[in-house]
Amino acid sequence: MAQILIIDDHDSMREGLELLLRRRGHRTLAAESGARGLEFLAEHGADLVITDLKMARMDGIEVLRIVREQSPETEVLVMTAYGTIEKAVEAMKLGAADFLTKPFSSEEFAVKVERLIKSREERERLRRENRSLRVENTYLREGLGESTPARYSEIIGESEAMKSVFRWIDRVSRSDSTVMIYGESGTGKELVARAIHASSPRSSGPFIRVNCGALSDGLLDSELFGHEKGAFTGAERRRRGRFELANGGTLFLDEIATVAPATQIRLLRVLQERELERVGGEETIPVDVRIVAATNQPPEELLGGNGFREDLFYRLHVVPLTLPPLRDRLDDIPVLTRHFIEKLRDRTCSGVREVSEGVMEALRNYGWPGNVRELENVLERALVLAEGHCLGVEDLPQLQARAGNGDRRVGPELSPEGMDLNQVVEGMEERLLREALKQADGVKAEAARLLGLKPSALYYKLEKYGIDA
Repeated sequence: MAQILIIDDHDSMREGLELLLRRRGHRTLAAESGARGLEFLAEHGADLVITDLKMARMDGIEVLRIVREQSPETEVLVMTAYGTIEKAVEAMKLGAADFLTKPFSSEEFAVKVERLIKSREERERLRRENRSLRVENTYLREGLGESTPARYSEIIGESEAMKSVFRWIDRVSRSDSTVMIYGESGTGKELVARAIHASSPRSSGPFIRVNCGALSDGLLDSELFGHEKGAFTGAERRRRGRFELANGGTLFLDEIATVAPATQIRLLRVLQERELERVGGEETIPVDVRIVAATNQPPEELLGGNGFREDLFYRLHVVPLTLPPLRDRLDDIPVLTRHFIEKLRDRTCSGVREVSEGVMEALRNYGWPGNVRELENVLERALVLAEGHCLGVEDLPQLQARAGNGDRRVGPELSPEGMDLNQVVEGMEERLLREALKQADGVKAEAARLLGLKPSALYYKLEKYGIDA
């Protein structure tokens, strides 16, 4: 049972949705305007906010912005008419969990709501586990006198390459210096950033993340530095930016290489002066923030004439770390495999407890262009398909292994009995959908762009495979 807030200025729609949700056992609050709904949220809280986009005075976009500021753990589902799909895409970029296009059926509405609630519950469970693991690691390190932990939260590894990363985190966490993390997509840059924050003197302060690649130039300025009322069309109230929200804590700037030149200049000033002005404002605001930045481009490419300022580079490149790709830490595949099987068993309703030698060999022989993130996706699909307690090679139809030192790829072999081509193709398609969503941090419009799909085609495929993004 969840507490759900419905905001819609149409009485019949609001009352109908409230009735549907109560029949499914949820608690509901209903408001006829955005302002009233935000009052309810501040007073009573909510697990999920369902808001119409087109409303008088305060529209759904503004409601979404304020909800993300005041209650970042609350999910937001937006409703929109067919003619305002672009507004829905904008809402997704601003942090909406999903949207519904009117008219919709009660079944479609119920499915969306239940998926969002389950997704929120899963994140809460993982947060509790992470907090518990951090406490456990602290006790173990103090009791054993170890200066290098075996793991940080979800960072898994026993190889020499990862032990070096753990030692580096230990040293860097004690300082307040700016950190630059380099690494291919899927190597765990955000996990390292969170580990640095959690082990630092700033751990009691906020950890704020910004995916610079998922926002347009103008929107990124507003996200980072905030804006004053009237600074641009739609700026109906003052809004604090991520730098201010991260005050006293850590600001993680992911995909820093995508930042536009004009925004780079403003970033440089904040790094140098530790102060900023909001967009459209004149007041100088001091900020006390530790910066951790990340990119999937190596340092030489970042400075290779792609528009990234050299002075900003050296302001960020104070304490650099390059994370090893999975192909360079193959010794970690067994422990990673065990970890993901334990993590995903309940979600996939799988009875798998072990893997065959053939599976382990196939996992070791694969090139892993998507790194640890891809390994997790492959194992999740395998657990869904597997029957019994032991994962076999036949449960990995979409896995293609690299062999030797060349680029020859070995895929599923065609046996004399034949094979299910549709199953293999669908397996690869589902894996790519999940990988695109993870690279896009759940922003569906960006995932569609990465895959060369229209947003409508992406939504169809997500529904087809039951992917809850």
